[in-house]
Amino acid sequence: MTEQKPSVGRIVHYQAYGTPGGEFPSVPRAAIITEVGEDGFEPSFESTGKVGLCVMNPTGLFLNRNIPYSAERKPGCWSWPPRT
Repeated sequence: MTEQKPSVGRIVHYQAYGTPGGEFPSVPRAAIITEVGEDGFEPSFESTGKVGLCVMNPTGLFLNRNIPYSAERKPGCWSWPPRT
């Protein structure tokens, strides 16, 4: 199987940090890729593995740039949804 390539509009998972005291655990959230750094002004995804995301939380949206990729679920990173 070929490796997936991120593009604007693709659905991915963002692993939320949770709270330091553990009151709220680190959980995956649905996210949409908003940029992949191919506009000539940002480093490309191939060199950084980072994308811009719109993360959908139960209480609102979180927008951020330069989110790193991680194949394993790691807080503060994005990954592809698991295949079922």
